[in-house]
Amino acid sequence: MKKYIWPSVKLTFIFILLCSVLYPILIAAVAKLAPGQGKGETLSVNGKVVGYERLGQKFTDDKYFQGRPSAVDYNAAGSAGSNKGPTNPDYLKSVKDRIDSFLVHNPGVKKEEIPADLVTASGSGLDPDISPEAAYVQVKRIAKIRGLSKENVRSLVDRQIEKPFFGPNHVHVLKLNIELDKLK
Repeated sequence: MKKYIWPSVKLTFIFILLCSVLYPILIAAVAKLAPGQGKGETLSVNGKVVGYERLGQKFTDDKYFQGRPSAVDYNAAGSAGSNKGPTNPDYLKSVKDRIDSFLVHNPGVKKEEIPADLVTASGSGLDPDISPEAAYVQVKRIAKIRGLSKENVRSLVDRQIEKPFFGPNHVHVLKLNIELDKLK
């Protein structure tokens, strides 16, 4: 029996050392080499951090482009979807409420013109991107509130479209709003 216990104890301590000490130190060291040094990539304006590269945030002022809704109210500590299926009455009510709210804030837009990503939350609840169509449908509101031409705002959206090698084109909402504030 002693012949089996001692090797088991040694292996246990070796794996505790590997998994609880060495591996976390290795991961922390690798993170320090990544952009943001393991703290996330921040976006700054005039030296002040205004948000994170890969986290969506809520924009409630009509002078800004709105992002995807969040099932967790943009709380990164609680990243999750709603877990409600497409036939769930609560989910359908949430989507209807989002559509109604969007139509109130964007007069002249028809219900059929609203892209799905403006009324449905992403799986993580933290998506910082919207489709170009979701940005374009908000151009009229933004231009009117800010006293800009629709062509200028649309051109800004065009310049902010990210075209990845894989996946659909998208617009990073915070970056778009930062550039929007720079327009006069």
